[in-house]
Amino acid sequence: MSLESGISRTSLRRILATHKWHPYKLQLLQHLNEDDPDRRTDFAEWAKQKLEQDPQFTQKILFSDEANFYVNGEVNKQNHRYWSDTNPHWMDPSKTVGTKKLMLKPVSPAIPVLYQTIRNLIEDVNECETIPDACKGEMKCFNHYGGYLCLPRSASVVSSNEVMGVDFQGPSSRTESETYNPCPHGYEPGLHDTCVDVDECEQDLHDCQPSQQCINTAGSFTCRCPDGYRKIGTECVDIDECRYRYCQHRCVNSPGSFSCQCEPGFQLAGNNRSCVDVNECDMGAPCQQRCYNTYGTFICRCDQGYELGQDGFVCNDIDECSYSSYLCQHQCVNEPGRFICTCPEGYQLLGTRQCQDINECETNAHQCPESQTCVNIHGGYQCVDTNRCQEPYVQVSDNRCVCPVVKPECRELPFSIVHRYMSITSDRPVPSDIFQIQATSVYPGAYNTFRVRSGDEHGEFYIRQINNISAMLVLARPVTGPKEYVLDLEMVSVNPLMSYQTSSALRLTVYVGPHAF
Repeated sequence: MSLESGISRTSLRRILATHKWHPYKLQLLQHLNEDDPDRRTDFAEWAKQKLEQDPQFTQKILFSDEANFYVNGEVNKQNHRYWSDTNPHWMDPSKTVGTKKLMLKPVSPAIPVLYQTIRNLIEDVNECETIPDACKGEMKCFNHYGGYLCLPRSASVVSSNEVMGVDFQGPSSRTESETYNPCPHGYEPGLHDTCVDVDECEQDLHDCQPSQQCINTAGSFTCRCPDGYRKIGTECVDIDECRYRYCQHRCVNSPGSFSCQCEPGFQLAGNNRSCVDVNECDMGAPCQQRCYNTYGTFICRCDQGYELGQDGFVCNDIDECSYSSYLCQHQCVNEPGRFICTCPEGYQLLGTRQCQDINECETNAHQCPESQTCVNIHGGYQCVDTNRCQEPYVQVSDNRCVCPVVKPECRELPFSIVHRYMSITSDRPVPSDIFQIQATSVYPGAYNTFRVRSGDEHGEFYIRQINNISAMLVLARPVTGPKEYVLDLEMVSVNPLMSYQTSSALRLTVYVGPHAF
């Protein structure tokens, strides 16, 4: 289509000079004012060339007041206004505005021809289908050639060659005193014919519930629930995260959040959800002696000789001596964590529990003079005279006394007396063999008998003859020391063929020790 078929160049120059155009306005005027016939070209050819050079050419030339009824925007009583993504600005006024139907009428009958000339060169893009969320909030997208409209959902668009009418639900009338906002919904006039976004959240122009968060957006706002909440109807309801078992042990729900807690003996891991064992032993567990960490807890143990108290932490000394009287042979002494055995005077410890008599005579621990002989007994020693013979006996050796037959008084007495010493423990089991008697001289045809001649007034001992030349001294009753017995054990020899009888005695001193060991 040539420019001459719809409008003259002179008229087009006048239109372009009168109305506001975007960047190509001056270039287009210069092109139309060219007087050189060779330089003058058809406007359609010129527009086609510009379109090939700049795909945005159509958008730039159509974003003008003449194309106000083809681009995205709203219309008010004073101005036709459109919205550009890069530069919103005002359009020329039109007074033909109704109360119920908004009639957008071009200011010049030449504009539709100019628009149609450019429209024939390009193919329209349906922004309502290609642009996600082209219209925000409650606005509805209406596609048109070279742009799109965002109008209330209750609006409808009617197009014609002359005018475009927009039905909208609004007040039946508007007073002249009302303040009119020429910007799109959600914007307000700014400097230099611009529209700036209205922060509905800051100015409290939103309808978000108290439980919601207002988020400002370009030209509008959204109501969003805080983290930890979900929207049910118009309200934000707390999400019970504990239902989803995020925590390993215990979950505590709180408004908009939750927290994990661990059982005693555990602590939260780095992810604040898992629980790891706490080594209480490394963290100053209250064990008095030994601490052993276990999964989720710890146990206290005591050293040998101690037992754990009722509180499970303190170690109390075990009184081993009170548990048994058989721990020590003599006396048990309790000490912290252990016990020791002690022995009485005259004894020494054998191992850890038994007592052994100290032989003072062998160790020269006695105080016997040279005139006496040291005799070791259980728990001590005795110093005895070296010359033990009494009248009418005479000493023939250290331990043997003889009564001479020439002395008349010796006829009724044993011919010889041998001195012997022995020691036994107290409370010895009975009957108990304690001393064996053995004849040193044996005569042919003689018969020997053995008896306790003296010293056994209470019958604690008796003689058991083994054969013709030996016998055994037996303890018949328990005896408790310290005590001393002097027993004369007599052997009587009889020879019936020779009508001969003689006797000899063994003077045995029995020392009973003070203890049973």
